[in-house]
Amino acid sequence: MIQFREALSAWGRPDFKAELKREIERLSYKELPLQQALTTGSYALDKDIEAMVIHMQESETSIQMKAGIFYKAIIAGCSCSDDPTPIDECNEHCEIMIEIDKKSAATTITLLPD
Repeated sequence: MIQFREALSAWGRPDFKAELKREIERLSYKELPLQQALTTGSYALDKDIEAMVIHMQESETSIQMKAGIFYKAIIAGCSCSDDPTPIDECNEHCEIMIEIDKKSAATTITLLPD
């Protein structure tokens, strides 16, 4: 279970966006829906993940944020010794909705459609 405790404790302070960004960027590609969001590559990489907070709103029970995620992927070839295709990284982007429960800090992350 993902919990954004530091972001929740920073809610209402000027450093909230920075703390949320740090928490998102600490997640692995397995915890973020990066593989499902691929448009160019065939395999999401677990490096150089960058987040950008787009929108925030609050309800009685939770804090919701829309964020853009920038990451890298590769187009995997057959990996044969004579495969002429170089393994190049390509840039990928997706948007996600993050919801943090105000009591438990339990966090859900949902991939938004293009």
